[in-house]
Amino acid sequence: MKIALLGAESTGKTQLASDLAAHFRAQGKNVTVVSEVLRTWCEREGRTPRPEEQMPIAQEQERLVDEAAAVSDIVIADTTAVMVAIYSAMLFEDGSLYQFALARLKTYDFTLLTGLDLPWVADGLQRDGPHVREPVDALVRAALAKAGVGYRVVYGSGRERLDNALRAIGEADALTPTSTPESKLSGDPVTLSQREREKVKWQWVCDKCSDPDCEHRLFTGLGKS
Repeated sequence: MKIALLGAESTGKTQLASDLAAHFRAQGKNVTVVSEVLRTWCEREGRTPRPEEQMPIAQEQERLVDEAAAVSDIVIADTTAVMVAIYSAMLFEDGSLYQFALARLKTYDFTLLTGLDLPWVADGLQRDGPHVREPVDALVRAALAKAGVGYRVVYGSGRERLDNALRAIGEADALTPTSTPESKLSGDPVTLSQREREKVKWQWVCDKCSDPDCEHRLFTGLGKS
């Protein structure tokens, strides 16, 4: 199973990756978390990458995922090449990375988008400010929609955020019964087998709405169904 975590800066991707890994390891799974290559690169070089350095970073991010997938039961990518493509387009008006990044994203089993409900926290070199989060979030959603990639938005803090992520990927053994996207619309819960859960590709029901408050209410309602 390959899980992609996408989201704007300071939206809890790294913490969620760690929490998911701990959950699956407690089940006896061999789990690898692939950290963000862009962050490591910036910390090592002491600067942000130039335009010609963006694609090699995106390719290295995905190479590490492939390497981990060859030896692990579950791979959790603390971001993917999509986020490199997003930042390259924002900073340099260069959209050439999208084709590679989105093609790669389609090889993941689940894509989770971290919501904007967590407070923004500065961490030095890589984070620009809270004003950047909404534009980045909008660009991620637009890219996924254009590519037809299913995803689920994850909200909450602490254990709640982890539970919502587990529910989103069908790991609802200790939570609530999992439903298919069709059953969400009808309100008729359908319990999935493990094999079916692994194949589910989530797409947000209200795919034209980017109001986080609206999404949060809907997601909370689903969790109580």
